[in-house]
Amino acid sequence: MEIGIPYYYTATITKWHRLLQPDKYKDIIINSLQYLVEKKKIKVFAFVIMPNHIHLVWTMLEKNGKEMPNASFMKYTGHIFLEDLTINHPQVLPYFEVDSTTRKHHFWQRNSLPVALHSYKFWKQKIDYIHNNPCVAKWNLADLPENYKYSSAKFYLEGIDEFGILTHWQE
Repeated sequence: MEIGIPYYYTATITKWHRLLQPDKYKDIIINSLQYLVEKKKIKVFAFVIMPNHIHLVWTMLEKNGKEMPNASFMKYTGHIFLEDLTINHPQVLPYFEVDSTTRKHHFWQRNSLPVALHSYKFWKQKIDYIHNNPCVAKWNLADLPENYKYSSAKFYLEGIDEFGILTHWQE
């Protein structure tokens, strides 16, 4: 990912496990995004947190130390997931074990997918997809996009940014 380029970004939990189903894990993601926005490392234009993956439309503004903010985001959230699971749900940890010399657990699949957004049509398509994702039959997480808490839909439809992380994509 390059600084200053808007991306549609998808990150998936290892083996599609539904780690993000409990709100406390969604809140870990929100907290990390809030930190990066506050430190002016990223701009978030749209997001949705699903039970086993996330979609973001965001731009990297500057490095977070020596690494890109998306890498910091993935490492930090993984670290906090590990801390919480170790204390509160150790029986879940084996689902995330990996055969690696650098770590024992891995929470995010390695193939996060950034796609640069270059046209109005593509921006609109991706934001609509993000907002409608919780309402599709497979998930059935909300009856209307704006009724799903962990999404930017309410910001675009009602002007409410509950988490204080969003920038309108047309600004």
